[in-house]
Amino acid sequence: MKTYSAKPADVEKKWVVIDASGLVVGRLAVLIATRLKGKHKPTYTPHVDCGDNVVVINADKVVLTGNKRNDKVYYHHTGFPGGIKERTAKFILEGRFPERVVEKAVERMLARGPLGRKLMGNLRVYKGASHPHEAQQPVTLDVAALNRKNVGI
Repeated sequence: MKTYSAKPADVEKKWVVIDASGLVVGRLAVLIATRLKGKHKPTYTPHVDCGDNVVVINADKVVLTGNKRNDKVYYHHTGFPGGIKERTAKFILEGRFPERVVEKAVERMLARGPLGRKLMGNLRVYKGASHPHEAQQPVTLDVAALNRKNVGI
C-alpha cells in the first residue's frame, strides 16, 4: 500500500468563522493553527497547504488567563542599536489593533518559512463582529463548546 500525498490541486479548502469573544487566546490559537495547517483532515500532507481559510471575529474580546494581561510582553526591534521595544498585552488589546494578539499567537505556532507565511495568508482576524467574507458562506465553529477550559472566566 502506498502512502497518500495530497497535491495542491486536490485540496478542498473550506471557510470557517470563529467568534473569539470570551475565549482564551492560547487555546484559540492552537485550534486556529491546526485548522490552517490542515491537521484535522485525513488527507493532511506536511508540505502542502491543505488547511482551511479561518475568519476570526470579536478578536478584541479575547481573554488572557492569570495575570498575563498585565505581565505578558511583546518585543520588537527597530533595527538600530539598542532599539528593542516592548508592549504589554493590555496595551495592545486596548489600542487600535487588538487583533494582533491573536495573529501573533497563531503565527508563533506555525513553522517559519514559505509555507508558514502562506498559511498565515489564510487567516483573517477582525476586531468587530462583522466581516466581509459572507459570500464564501463560512461555517461557524463553536470553540467554546469543544472544551470548558476554552472559555475564560
